[in-house]
Amino acid sequence: MTAAVLSRTRRARPSARAVVPLLLAVLLVLTAIAYPLTDGAGRDAVSWTIVVLGAALSVVHAGLSRGRRTGLGVLLLVAGTAVAFEAVGLATGYPYGSYSYAGTLGPTLLGVPFLVPLAWLMMAWPSWVLADRLARPVRSGRRGAARIAVAAAVFAAWDVVLDPQMVQAGYWTWAHPAPGLPGIDTVPLTNLAGWLLAGAVLMTLLDLLVRRTSVPGSPLLGDAAPLLALGWMTLGGALAHAGWLGLPGSAAWGAGLAVPVLVALAIQSRRGDRERR
Repeated sequence: MTAAVLSRTRRARPSARAVVPLLLAVLLVLTAIAYPLTDGAGRDAVSWTIVVLGAALSVVHAGLSRGRRTGLGVLLLVAGTAVAFEAVGLATGYPYGSYSYAGTLGPTLLGVPFLVPLAWLMMAWPSWVLADRLARPVRSGRRGAARIAVAAAVFAAWDVVLDPQMVQAGYWTWAHPAPGLPGIDTVPLTNLAGWLLAGAVLMTLLDLLVRRTSVPGSPLLGDAAPLLALGWMTLGGALAHAGWLGLPGSAAWGAGLAVPVLVALAIQSRRGDRERR
């Protein structure tokens, strides 16, 4: 009897641990839906709320699924890398191109608004989690490299959708926006190149961090919460850009990213169901 109760308790714990990340993900989705329906100061508040919720989701999920050391490490590593890359970018124009932040973004560190490393946190962990799941079928000797490459690509692609929206909101301005991706005339191609470079560096460090700090038996809960955030922010972003924000170019790019993300989520969900059986 006691063994059966303990077994049921152990099985119940992962779902109980998943409540907080899932709640944060749902709040993030609901807040993101509100973005195109607001303007002015209200939209600024929604933007901050989205980023704070996304950053909290990443740190909380990393900590609960891989252990406290991993959660704290994700916070420090991603925030530190973000400030380093962004400070160099502001000072030199490399690797993204020349740009400047608006004063409305609030307090800064080395010229980088606090909102920016929080946005990196929101984007980085879900990108790594999706890449980790997609890389599992790859042969073990190549799995790490595949995970890093996919995570960096997803990380950069997410910015392709996000950046035109932030430029439109007036949060930052590019000195030389051309040439850009087809359909996006406010963000230069150098930004994509910079994000691919930054993503490769960040995901290499993040992959090393997770492998060295994760507790035995990780992950301790499923990845539904960060994948929900990633899926909605790409698909929902595409819908908002097309229907409300007047950004058809980035909407098309967002839809292009959302399709493989959603397909991957469906495949991984089926695999998870088979594993549970």
